[in-house]
Amino acid sequence: MRKTRLEIKDQKILEEILAGAIICRVAMMDGELPYIVPFNYGYRDGCIYIHSAPEGKKIDLIGKNKQVCFEVEDEIEIEEGKQACSWTTSYRSIVGYGSIEILTDDQSKQEGLEIIMAQHGAPNLLEFNAKNLERMVILKLTISSLSGKQSSNWNKP
Repeated sequence: MRKTRLEIKDQKILEEILAGAIICRVAMMDGELPYIVPFNYGYRDGCIYIHSAPEGKKIDLIGKNKQVCFEVEDEIEIEEGKQACSWTTSYRSIVGYGSIEILTDDQSKQEGLEIIMAQHGAPNLLEFNAKNLERMVILKLTISSLSGKQSSNWNKP
């Protein structure tokens, strides 16, 4: 990281961002080109959980290469300035790497959905329609490394 003074090194803050954000962008390789997709997700114990249809481009790409890069940001705010170049952004973000596995058994799918629902404010909705479970998979992204960064004006009045 070029601006090391902006690096988030505190693991507690990194966990807070992962557990509090609502969108995770996952980048996969499509031959020689990157392919990035935004997802709502759930985070727990070093893993990101995403629900998905059992077929499609992302499933095909994961089948070829399970290694991915991901990005999550927390509470982005544009701060206006008096001149064009005096505008700035207040942010915290994480970029990381990991591998994705496709979970297909009902118990793993239900556990993944429970984690996703809890992240989005519904921790007690634990009954899932069997037909819905049957027609989906859960993507489990196990994080191997990550780094965080925040703007120099983060959390300043």
